[in-house]
Formats: sequence, structure tokens, C-alpha cells
Amino acid sequence: MMQPPSALSNEDVESAYARWAPVYDLVFTACMRPGRKAGSAAINAIGGRVLDVGVGTGLELPMFAPHVKVTGIDLSEPMLAVARRRVAAAGLTNIESLRTMDAMALDFPDEHFDAVIAPYLLTVVPDPHRTLDEMARVVKRGGEIVLVNHIGAEKGMMALIEAWLGRRAAALGWRPEFPWSIIGDWLAKRPDIHLLERRNLAPLNLFTLIRLNRT
Repeated sequence: MMQPPSALSNEDVESAYARWAPVYDLVFTACMRPGRKAGSAAINAIGGRVLDVGVGTGLELPMFAPHVKVTGIDLSEPMLAVARRRVAAAGLTNIESLRTMDAMALDFPDEHFDAVIAPYLLTVVPDPHRTLDEMARVVKRGGEIVLVNHIGAEKGMMALIEAWLGRRAAALGWRPEFPWSIIGDWLAKRPDIHLLERRNLAPLNLFTLIRLNRT
């Protein structure tokens, strides 16, 4: 199945998250906390040097264990400004750097990180497959890619709501319609990447934890 044309551009995302930055934590902390906790727990079990792609305001940064050395990147400088204040206020010495960067063109060498985490990212980026390719490129062989993402409903009222919201994706800054086939089709083309876990998360199974291993 071919991936549908993107409804988003980097300009859409930057504009939307400049608007979201002042209120993002207030609006999204509670509903996304279970996914951030599940993702950070998976990363803490791996340890080492970790890349947090789409770190945003850094809500998951305090959840990483001290032995995890984290580099965070995000396209939105206003969101990163909030993350930097969070790191300073909490004294998170294991956060090595927070950098403005495009997830579809990571400025890191091949096989540079022991693990990559991308919380709530794939519905935001214009090209999920290119983003996944970049994450696979920078993770070491034997390392993991940990995703937390909304997987769209295939039918029913939720599918109708997502379709309605999808027509407003550019203003929202994310793509509400996100079928599993986007990830599944990518996995089918990547024999070096294996699905380790796919688990629905609270609240109401709105989000999914996905763990991938690069061999």
C-alpha cells in the first residue's frame, strides 16, 4: 500500500508548534503521560546514549534514568526553549544537548546511538518513512527504536472524527489519520528492522507503544 500524500510541511509544523509552545504542557501533559512513561521505561532498560526525536518541551526528560545520556532534537525552537528551562530547573545532568534539527535529516553519523525514542512524532512529520529511515540509520546494530504514536481507527465514529480533523492537519500541526500500514509498509521494506512489541496504551487505547530492533 502506498503512503498517502502528506498533509503537512515543515513550515506548517513550525508555525503550529510556535503557537502550541506556551500552552502545550497544560493541554497535553495528562493524556500523553502514560505513553511517555512507557517509552522512557523501555529506554531506561536499554541505557547508553539515546536520541530523543521530537523532544518538544521535554516532558519525558525527567523520566529518563540518570545512566541514560540523552540528546534531544526538535524542529520548533520555541518548544526547545521550554525544554531547556525544564532541564535547568530540574538539574538534569544526563541531558547532553537539545538541538534544533529536522527529524527527516538528522545531523548525526551512522550508528551513533544505542537507542532512539520518538514520542508522538510520526503523526507530525511530513514524511514518516524518511523519518524512520533516519532513525534506523543513526541507531547502532542491536539497538532499539521506541515509538509512541496514535494509530488511526479503521472504521466507526473515531475514524469519522479523525477524517474531519485530518482536513485541518496543517492548522493542528499533526496528522490525525495515521493507519498502521504506514509503519507496516516501511517494516516490509526493511529486513534489518524487526518488530519487538506493539502495545496499546492508556487512556482509552488512543496511543500505541512500538519497539523496533535493528539487526
